[in-house]
Amino acid sequence: MILETATVTAIENDALWVEAVQKSACETCTAQKGCGTAVLSKLTGRTSRLRVLKSQDSTQGYRVGQQVTIAIPEDVVVLASVCAYLVPLGASLIGLWLMSSSDAMSVLGAVLGLAGGGGLVSMLNVKLRNDPGFNPVLFEANAVQESLSLS
Repeated sequence: MILETATVTAIENDALWVEAVQKSACETCTAQKGCGTAVLSKLTGRTSRLRVLKSQDSTQGYRVGQQVTIAIPEDVVVLASVCAYLVPLGASLIGLWLMSSSDAMSVLGAVLGLAGGGGLVSMLNVKLRNDPGFNPVLFEANAVQESLSLS
């Protein structure tokens, strides 16, 4: 599990919207002063908004601005990366192959395949929106203390 501290930005019946500051490898890199990526990350202070499912037995009332700990299973990160990158790429290559009669048709096939792959990922996202096995979940404060004491 990947644990991250985030701030609640909005509250829904079954989920919270949280915002977490993205951590960058730039902080440990030795080329900080000569790298444009480090400068941009410091200027933008990028944040990520995530929809986090509440646990079924959670009775705690949450409020906007509250700090919470969220848990993201590693396999969810890998699966999401595969879906987001490989499905559209594969669909684009299939479209290119199916319409390879001329250069213009190949480009059209690749674009149509890319759009179809993106649509497929979007439909999968809607289907898995409330599935706790494929989403970040709240990691209650007492569970954090228990896991730290077991280590």
